[in-house]
Amino acid sequence: MDEALLRTLTPVVLAILVRRGADFAAAEDAVQDALVEAVRVWPAGAPQDPKGWLVTVAWRKFLDAARADTARRRREERVDEEPGPGPVPSVDDTLRLYFLCAHPSLTPSSAVALTLRAVGGLTTRQIARAYLVPEATMAQRISRAKRTVSSVGLSPARAEPGGRGTLDRTGDVGTVLRVLYLVFNEGYSGDVDLSAEAIRLTRQLAASIDHPEVAGLLALMLLHHARRAARTAPDGSLVPLAEQDRGLWDEAAIREGVEILQAALARDRLGEYQAQAAVAALHADAPTAEETDWVQIVEWYDELARLTDSPVVRLNRAVAVGEADGPHAGLAALSLLDVSLPRHTAVAAHLHERAGDLTTAAHLYAEAARKAPNLAERDHLTRQAARLNTRLHRQG
Repeated sequence: MDEALLRTLTPVVLAILVRRGADFAAAEDAVQDALVEAVRVWPAGAPQDPKGWLVTVAWRKFLDAARADTARRRREERVDEEPGPGPVPSVDDTLRLYFLCAHPSLTPSSAVALTLRAVGGLTTRQIARAYLVPEATMAQRISRAKRTVSSVGLSPARAEPGGRGTLDRTGDVGTVLRVLYLVFNEGYSGDVDLSAEAIRLTRQLAASIDHPEVAGLLALMLLHHARRAARTAPDGSLVPLAEQDRGLWDEAAIREGVEILQAALARDRLGEYQAQAAVAALHADAPTAEETDWVQIVEWYDELARLTDSPVVRLNRAVAVGEADGPHAGLAALSLLDVSLPRHTAVAAHLHERAGDLTTAAHLYAEAARKAPNLAERDHLTRQAARLNTRLHRQG
């Protein structure tokens, strides 16, 4: 069973059903039923046209459910005609589905959650973890969002000004960008490999919308993705940026990301994704970790803080200040932030180690490991604590 293929086809099939007249919630139920059927049937022989097979089965599941519900008779009369046999159109409706999920009637958090579930293929548990809420709470949020957009269809595509392709822009571009970046980061973490899909969709978006922040997000993704091969050791452990083998970085992806970023910055409409990409580009431009231009990175974090007023940005800025102006300056910047911030303890450990306070650093690394959101990060922080404790024992 090709799980990657099913993940790719799921949003496409869902969009086709919505375009044919199924409401969002019923269409998703039908697609899930079709996926269950595929898992049962395909091992004995996969169809030649997997997408067409899924569309046919999902549509029949939807019609069966509609006919069984007398309260939906009006909708049944509208969709009762099953499309005739033949190949399914090759148009990729996935981006249109993203915009539907980013409908203005939804709150940004609901739009992100719904898109991650329906289009991104993440489980409710994964989304709940990203939002730091109980799984049951997230399930209710997604269910409400599905009901909200159930009456909204996928309208025909419209020409973009300047002839930059066509796209149905039902929802908000900013929300779609946040969704794409969350999907990318979930894939980059290794829990679900969605990074390449997020890049593909962002490329499509950039080809359809002449917007510097879309270009900025695409550049940011490419620059981060370029380091993927160096991010973990053969045993699966995390390798910090400063210790990565830069020979493993994808130079072609870095060049493309930098070119896209430069073109976006030249338009003088700075946004948060362009600023983040500028930080990533400075890391990519340094031949070694020691040659990183931390002063410029601090300046870009200052821009990011102005644009977003994000505590996470200020936390990353404290790290950069610690590199540019010394660990004590970094600790001073860190002291202004809420200690409950994710990674605050890990950053404090790093800065205390650089300041030479190994005892405090070892204690903080161990504490940060207990708070780590995933096993790989927990293992990395535990190793850091063990490394310092070994040094302290030898010194004692």
